[in-house]
Amino acid sequence: MTGGEASQAAGARTINPFWSPVPPPERPRPVGKSAPFSLVDLLARFRWIIIVPVVLPLSFLWAALHSLRTSLAARRRGPANEAIHGERVAAVQARVRSRDPTVDGRICTARRNFWSVSTRDGEYKKAGAAFPVDLSALQDVVDVDMTRMVVKVEPYVDMGRLTAALLPKGVCTPVVPEYDDLTVGGLINGYGIEGSSHKYGLFSDIVESVDVVVADGTLVHATRTNEASDLFFALPWSYGALGLLVAAEIRIIPVAPYMRVTYYPVRGTLKELGVAWERLMAPVDRPWNEYVEGLIYDSSHGVITVADYATEAEAKAEGPINQMGWWFKPWFHRYAETILNDSVDGAPHVEYVPTRDYYHRHTRSLYWEAELLVPFGNVAAFRWLAGWLMPPRVSFLKLTMVAKLWEYYNTKFVAHDVLVPLQHTAACMEFMHDTYDIYPLWLCPHRLYKTRRGTMLDAEPGYEHSVPLAPGDSPDAQMFTDVGVWYTPGPILRGQSFDTAAASHKMEQWLIDHHGYQAMYAISELDEKDFWRMFDKTLYAECRAKYGADGVFMDVYYKVGRKGSSASAQARAIAGAADAMEDKKRS
Repeated sequence: MTGGEASQAAGARTINPFWSPVPPPERPRPVGKSAPFSLVDLLARFRWIIIVPVVLPLSFLWAALHSLRTSLAARRRGPANEAIHGERVAAVQARVRSRDPTVDGRICTARRNFWSVSTRDGEYKKAGAAFPVDLSALQDVVDVDMTRMVVKVEPYVDMGRLTAALLPKGVCTPVVPEYDDLTVGGLINGYGIEGSSHKYGLFSDIVESVDVVVADGTLVHATRTNEASDLFFALPWSYGALGLLVAAEIRIIPVAPYMRVTYYPVRGTLKELGVAWERLMAPVDRPWNEYVEGLIYDSSHGVITVADYATEAEAKAEGPINQMGWWFKPWFHRYAETILNDSVDGAPHVEYVPTRDYYHRHTRSLYWEAELLVPFGNVAAFRWLAGWLMPPRVSFLKLTMVAKLWEYYNTKFVAHDVLVPLQHTAACMEFMHDTYDIYPLWLCPHRLYKTRRGTMLDAEPGYEHSVPLAPGDSPDAQMFTDVGVWYTPGPILRGQSFDTAAASHKMEQWLIDHHGYQAMYAISELDEKDFWRMFDKTLYAECRAKYGADGVFMDVYYKVGRKGSSASAQARAIAGAADAMEDKKRS
């Protein structure tokens, strides 16, 4: 019996055990003093007046023009193959070798920062001493090897193009991060996760090999087991601080055209919701589902979804089929909430969803962040008339956001993915409620593989010696939960004073104390000492030295570290390097 068949059989005969007959009282919310109301607050509250008639159409046009330009560029380049890819890599190597260390500054990519989905700025790229390397030609699928079950891609291939290339062949990557615009390079050098990560790990864990151009222009091919395995394991979360990723081989698996999705309404205290999450994510009485996701709507209610691949015949025979990818369909998190609200006894709801629709179920609403931009975006009339304009492209929003609004955004909005051992999930939700009071919360499981090599992320020391092992754990990997916290904090919505920087600092210290990690795309309040308390510098520092990255590529902390102080540190580091080079040149 397959995992899908087992879950179907279990779902058919089991009443949801995670639905309390009597809902518990909601957890008390944090209370603060009233905050003064400013003109900027007023403009932000009614920004939909500009966003709907102006920003959404322009954003749609921006995306269409970018897609057209990309298609024309791809046609000019022609189909990629190993020979063409090799020529592109050789050009990158030549550019790196042309750098004069006595004159030129640190190497960075020439990609404009607004293309990134990060909430951080890219000030270090704007410095005159930076040495940009153009990787824009590296944006093709080079080869799909159906024998070895790997796909070779260049770093600027995004998830939209990758899934479009793979799904018609009946295969895909085991981990498929949500947004079409996320690039393979960013997901490997940084952070990528999806609901299948409890089985396969983070996106970097499904990579079989990487090709990296290091500081002297040498091309290094790194795998888990070859002589460059140190670079292979050090690259994730290094954010380009070790070299320039120019290719990767990624594992692929057979997939079916549909997903069988089961929605479990859950009710109880946050601790009880944590127990439900643990038992549905890592069941002990049946095979694990392919995908798992938690949506926590308040301190006592949520929906946990599990999903498995299904054939077209199964979908048509068993139904119903929900083609949720259409522009007029309800936003996924609100649709799941209706299942929760309509449930009397908490009975699970089962339906079939086209696979690509399921992969990108949160894209149109940017999970739930689009509600801040278009509060009525899930209203049926808006969805039918203008839903095809959603979502506003992050790149366009970043490109057009003036400094004052960017500063306002950073003080009124929180965007964090925090990774905690599974046993701390409930405690983390309680902490987030007491600190931010942001809902929904997103729960996504992932295996964190034990390496003991001094990698940036590693399982807790000694977890594997627990008897018995904690739920979801195995001798080679510890189960973690990503708790996604993205929205305006509750106190701010209630007109209370709230210090986002202080709250972030408090959260980061809590993570350090609980062997947790913060995704580096977010604005951080960690100083350099605490940054390296959270992350392990051992292998990263060894590779910085071995592959000549010191003084050539900017250190990862100065790319992603503390807001404000990191920006000034970046500026000081680059300016100091430029002055030293100029002095050396004059002498």
